[in-house]
Amino acid sequence: MAKTQVYCGMFVHSTKKDYMRILQNHAIGVKEGKIVFVEEMIKFQLKANEKEHEVIKLNNNEFLMPGMIDTHIHAPQYPNAGKGLDQGLLEWLNKYTFPTEAKFKELEFAKNTYRKIVRRTLENGTTTASYYGTIHIDACLALCDIIEENGQRALVGKVNMNANSPDYYIEESVDVSVSETKKFVDEVLQKKYPRVLPIITPRFAISCSQQLMDALGLLAIEKDLHVQTHISETEDECEMVGKLYPECEDYLDVYDKAGLIRNKTVLGHGIYLSDKERKKIKQKGASISHCPNSNLSIRSGIFNARQCLSEGIKVGLGTDVSGGYSPSMMDAMRTAIHVSNMLTIKDRTHKPITHREVFMMATYGGSQALAIDHLVGNFEVGKEFDALLVSLDCPGSQVDIFDDDTPEDLVQKFIFLGDNRNIQKVFVNGEDVLQRKVPDCQKG
Repeated sequence: MAKTQVYCGMFVHSTKKDYMRILQNHAIGVKEGKIVFVEEMIKFQLKANEKEHEVIKLNNNEFLMPGMIDTHIHAPQYPNAGKGLDQGLLEWLNKYTFPTEAKFKELEFAKNTYRKIVRRTLENGTTTASYYGTIHIDACLALCDIIEENGQRALVGKVNMNANSPDYYIEESVDVSVSETKKFVDEVLQKKYPRVLPIITPRFAISCSQQLMDALGLLAIEKDLHVQTHISETEDECEMVGKLYPECEDYLDVYDKAGLIRNKTVLGHGIYLSDKERKKIKQKGASISHCPNSNLSIRSGIFNARQCLSEGIKVGLGTDVSGGYSPSMMDAMRTAIHVSNMLTIKDRTHKPITHREVFMMATYGGSQALAIDHLVGNFEVGKEFDALLVSLDCPGSQVDIFDDDTPEDLVQKFIFLGDNRNIQKVFVNGEDVLQRKVPDCQKG
């Protein structure tokens, strides 16, 4: 019988009541990938048994935290990360994004790119990602295989777009788009990946006809699937949606009329949502993915995370590669704080979010946003052990530790000063996937 692995030391996670909760001198028991107990060290020591327990002790400058969850990332845009940020959203899509995504018709190019982005996100502590693919079903299926081989947890979407898109990168009809999507969903479900699921992915209202969105909404409801799309990212986009759908009350109504707004829906950005739209998002149980790096990099706008959190809306963080140039969720946390600080500079009555809120949004909040908080997101008994072992005094660390640093100081320093060198292990379902041997074809 396999032993229960017991990690002893300091742990930090979020709960329904606390944005950040630090547990010192605690023990977490993990068996067959799941958390079987969380208790004070002194209580564990009374029942510790060498035959049943494998004890792993953390040092004073180490801690465990839940794996980070990227709620919005475009896997095929990774080749553009760090370049092409000289224009706004709509121009950027046409000049940089669509030409790159069109290349994913070539399967080997797609596989090579996807191997890189999956590995890079894992190295940066992303244990779960909600990926946008392209319109190409074979490439999207390859992405699912690569994610599975690397041990990551993910939602993967075949993008739908049949309108207002370039001739070289557009689906030829509603029927083709829907049938290809159904085929993708069925193949992913039939493979029964332990940690990869399909997600319905209309790119956004501008690039999808109402007929297509209606069909996708029916499919999502019929098979109880997750949904991801963009909303209210820029003022120009909002204005264009209003012209395309004059019969709808607002941007959200376009999706809601199609049955796409539900408790498994994550909406990217949401910068310019009205009070009425935010209220409906809360009522429907949908969520928002806040992508601060992207919002600043392509000058989309400033999202008010504090407002949405105070209204009880589920909010996760996203890198939005490659509108956001960094695949690191640590960058997303830092930039989210900077964005919130900018709002406070403009309005001194605004209360900025802190390291506590962004920690929650990067972990537990992300699991809530993706409606997988029953599986992962924090260290509750019964959940799968998706976690990061963080060391602040590892070789090459850019973090210096001082005698008067408190446990919370250590966490703050990791958020603001740390990088992937501080992430020593990345556990998904109890396995350190950084050590996983991937097929030779994925190396290099």
